[in-house]
Amino acid sequence: MLEFVVRVVGVLVAFLVAPLVVGQAEHKVMAHMQSRLGPMYAGAFHGWAQLVADGVKFIQKESVTPAAADKRVFEWAPIVAILPYMAALAAIPLAPGIVGADLDSGLFYVLAVMSIGVLGSLMAGWASGNKYSLLGGLRVAAQLMSYELPFVLSAASVAVAAGTLSLSGIVGVWNPWWLLWQLPGMVVFFIAGLAELQRPPFDMPVADSEVIFGPYTEYTGLRFAMFLLAEYAGIVVLAGLTTVLYLGGWSGPGPDSIGWIWTVLKVAAVSLLVIWVRVAFPRLRADQLQKLAWQGLVPVALLQLALTGIGVVIFY
Repeated sequence: MLEFVVRVVGVLVAFLVAPLVVGQAEHKVMAHMQSRLGPMYAGAFHGWAQLVADGVKFIQKESVTPAAADKRVFEWAPIVAILPYMAALAAIPLAPGIVGADLDSGLFYVLAVMSIGVLGSLMAGWASGNKYSLLGGLRVAAQLMSYELPFVLSAASVAVAAGTLSLSGIVGVWNPWWLLWQLPGMVVFFIAGLAELQRPPFDMPVADSEVIFGPYTEYTGLRFAMFLLAEYAGIVVLAGLTTVLYLGGWSGPGPDSIGWIWTVLKVAAVSLLVIWVRVAFPRLRADQLQKLAWQGLVPVALLQLALTGIGVVIFY
C-alpha cells in the first residue's frame, strides 16, 4: 500500500512540476532565440516566477460559459484534455524500477491515452457554440485522423524490433545502433507527435490570424489555463516517449542508479527541440499539412516497419 501511495504521489508531483518547467523554458528560450527581453521581474532571477504569476492570474479570472454552449461538455473538455497525459506519464519509466506503473503493454497504453487527450479539443470546439471554435475543432479532427497513423506505425516499428510492448523492456534491449536503424521512424514519430499536440508548425486548429484561437476561443480563467497546461504536459509525454523508444531511456555512462539523470537530460533535450521547431518553422497550410502526412510520413513509417521486420527476421 505504501509503495502504491509513493508511486501515485511521485507521478502527481512530476505531472505538476515538469510541464511548468517546460513552459518556463519555452518562454525564456524563445525570448533568447528571437532576441527579445520578455518579463524579467517576477522572481529574483531571470523572471523565474513569471509562469507562477500567470497561473495566479488565471485562477483569479472568471470562467465564463457561453449561453449557446453545451454546458456539460464545455466544462468537461479541459479535464478530458489534461488528465490523459497524467495517465500516460505514469507508464513512462524514469529508471529501472522507477515508474508509476510498469505495464506489459505500456506502449499500447500510452499511445491510447494520448489519443484521448486530443478529444478534449474536439469537445471544446463542438460545445462552445462558436463557429470559429467549431472550425478549429474540425481542424483538430482532420489533423488527428491524418497523423495518428504514422505516429502509431513508427512506434510499432520499435516494438517489433524490441519484441515487446513493455516500455521498460524496450529500454532493456535498446542498442546504440538503433539510432541509425530506427532513425526514419524517429523523425516520423517526432513530427507526428508535434501534429498530435497541435504544436507549431502544426497549430492550424488554434491559428489566431484565421480562427481567433480555435477550439479554445470561448474559454477563460482556469479552464483556459488547463488547456495550456495540457499542451506542456503533452510535450513532456512526447519527449519521454521519444527518449524511451529511440534514445535508450536511462541508458548511458555509469551505473543504472544514475540512469534517471540520463532520462531527465534526454527529455530536456527533446523538449528544447520542440521549442526550437516552434521558433524556426512557419505554420503549414491545410493542403501542406495533409500532403506531408499522407504522401510523406505514412509511406516512410510503412517502409520503416517493413525494414524492421526484415531486420528482425535476418539478424535475430
